[in-house]
Parts: sequence; structure tokens; C-alpha cells
Amino acid sequence: MPKLSDTMTEGTLIKWHKKVGDSVEIGDILAEVETDKATMEMEAFDEGTITEILVAEGDKAAIGSILAVLDGDGSDAAAAPAAPAKPQEPEAAKTAAPAQAAAPAPVSAAGGERIKASPLARKIAAEKGVDLGSLTGSGPAGRIVRADVEGASGKPATKSADASAASGLAAAAKARSTSTAAPAPAPAAILPTAKEGDERVELSSMRKVIASRLLASKQTIPHFYLHLEVDAGPLMALRKQVNAQAEKTHGNKYSVNDFVLKAVINASVAVPAVNASFAGDHIVNFQHIGLSVAIAVEDGLVTPVIQQAETKSVMQISKEVKDLAARAKNKKLKPSEFDGGTITVSNLGAWGIESFDAIVNPPQAVIVSVGAAIEKPVVKNGQIVPGLRMNLGVSCDHRVVDGAVAAAFLAEVKKLIEEPALMLV
Repeated sequence: MPKLSDTMTEGTLIKWHKKVGDSVEIGDILAEVETDKATMEMEAFDEGTITEILVAEGDKAAIGSILAVLDGDGSDAAAAPAAPAKPQEPEAAKTAAPAQAAAPAPVSAAGGERIKASPLARKIAAEKGVDLGSLTGSGPAGRIVRADVEGASGKPATKSADASAASGLAAAAKARSTSTAAPAPAPAAILPTAKEGDERVELSSMRKVIASRLLASKQTIPHFYLHLEVDAGPLMALRKQVNAQAEKTHGNKYSVNDFVLKAVINASVAVPAVNASFAGDHIVNFQHIGLSVAIAVEDGLVTPVIQQAETKSVMQISKEVKDLAARAKNKKLKPSEFDGGTITVSNLGAWGIESFDAIVNPPQAVIVSVGAAIEKPVVKNGQIVPGLRMNLGVSCDHRVVDGAVAAAFLAEVKKLIEEPALMLV
């Protein structure tokens, strides 16, 4: 199971494109795997014939665990499923994921003939510095397998160094424990007890990641919240005018959210302190704006990113958001399309929500919450008149953004929404 996203710990095998007995070439699409963010195609990183499929369609598997056996190399396959790699072990992920590391190049003997070796044997040989050409394979048809490589001499295995490092860390930890009192244990979570008739719904990979990240956000980020109300009338009037013209030309229909996103982007340029992130002992101020757009999907919420958003027009933003939203609902987004976000916008106006407080999307420092445009009576020049009002909010990481900075940013968003022509110049 390859690691197909930065937050992935397991994947669901959605569909096999190959079956037992099929020949496989490097680069062939083997299967479709659902991660916590999208459904991805898994390519072959070696060639041969599939002799066994160990994970059925619809089943989940941890990163690094064996999904199928190529070429019937029993000595490699038999041991591997019994001890699947842990999700956090990067080396295991590297052997399985073409997205993480290039596939090992075919090894050739001195005479030019290709040396037959299993992928696992090649990996171990590379780690130990063993020349595969000097070995005699004990596998089927003389294929070099793991046992052949492990019995050969070479540079010390990585595991020995890891064990030494672990031993040193354990000793250091023990030394610290003699002078430092152990921290109090975290309070146990209060979990419900299902009764007869209650439905049990297993968490999807996406839902698990959402739960973990939002819990970490609320536990580790000191949130504060600001709100203000803006006059949405001018924006609605401009949108109506622009859409009428667009219908006659390129045909792109603009949403209210398209203009709100552009207002947030321009405000982030005007108040760059919000486009930043806390990094332990320093703050990172980002050169470009990666605008994460919250999109509701069946299993929860995803936040694909508009890269270098400050360089894009309202039309470009509108078309890109439409594309991202359509592919998000079909789980066809690429992992790279979730990377690089520096500020997030969450809009619940389509559901009639007037005001809400969003949770900061780590490691970002600011998320903007957008409510619906609501008709209500307002006071203008001492008179009560009909108005169209919209509530905007920001949730901020107080380690990065202070109240005055957040207020200046929100005021800039308000100005652009109430004077939307400024976004078009």
C-alpha cells in the first residue's frame, strides 16, 4: 500500500485493474486506492505476473502492507503479510509508493542479461550495498529473493543504526525521568455506549483524519474570533451585471463566493501578516497566497488549494473552484492539489447559515467564515430601510495573529465587498 498523501495512514482498495495470472509492466495501472483525500490510481513499480491478491476490493490496508504478490516469490511474500509495516515507517512507504520514490531500475549482469530479483531483495541490496550480480538466486527460476541478499555481506543494515539510536534515546529519557516528574495523564475521552437499535457507522479514512486534525487544532492552537457585518448589496448588483455580460460572451457564471474569495485574497495582500504560520520558535511569512477552499463532500470536508492565488483574476478563480469542487465530489483530486494552503475560506451561506465560527486549519493561522446574504432592515442616514447584509468572521491562531491585525484584515475584506469594483482593477 503506497503512501499517497501526507496524512494517509491506510487506504481502501476500491478496484483492481489486474487479476491473478495477468502480466504487469512497469507503469501499468494496478488498482484504484481511496485515501483520506481522494481516489488515486496505483501504478506498478516492477514487472512480472500477479500470482496472488491479498487485499480484496473494498478492504482497507495500512501503508506498507502487501496488496498482491508479483511473480510468485513466496519467500518474500510469506513473511511480509505477517508483519505489515507501521504507517509511520517511511521506509516501508517508500518501497510501495511510486509517488514517494522512484522505482528501482532493472539490474543487469555483466553480459547484459537482466538479473531477476524481487523488489524487496533489490531494496535490501541497495541498503546493504550488495551487488546483485554477485549473488545466486534461490527463488523460482533463479530469482534473487530476500534471504539471498540478507545472507550476503555489505554495509551495516539500517535497522542496527535505528536500534542504537533508539537505545540512546531511551537512555536519555530514563536520565531525564530521574529529575523530572512525569506529566499528568490526559483525561480519557467519554465515549457513548450503543444500545439495541442504534446504528454503528465505521469511520472512513477521510473522517478519521478530519477528527484527528480538528482535535489537534482545538487542543494546540489558541483560537480567537472576530465578526462584522457587511453591506452585500453592491456585490450582488455587480455580480448580476457581470453575469449578464458573461452570458453573452464566455458563459462563465460567477457565484457570490467567487467574489468573496477574491476579496480575501486581495485583503491578504494588503495585510500580509495573516498569511503566515507558527513554526515552533519562529513564524513563517509566506511569499504567495495558497487559498484553501472548504468544499463539502459525502464523507466530510476537503480543502483543495488555489495556488499563487494573488496572481489570478476573478474569472480564473471562478473556473478553478468549479473544477476543484466537481473533482472533489468524485474523489478525483490529486494529493498535490491539497498542498501549499496558507489561508482558508469556509462559506456556509448556501445553507442559510448567517454566522459561525470555523476551526483553524493547521498549520495555517487564519480561516474566514462566510454567512448568507440576508435581507433585513438597516439604518441609513437615520432612516430604517431594506438592506442586504452578510456576516463575515475570522478564526485566528493568536500565536501568529493579534487582534488588531485580524481586525485590519477583516476591515479590508469588508471594504472590498462593499466596493467590489476595486477587485476588478
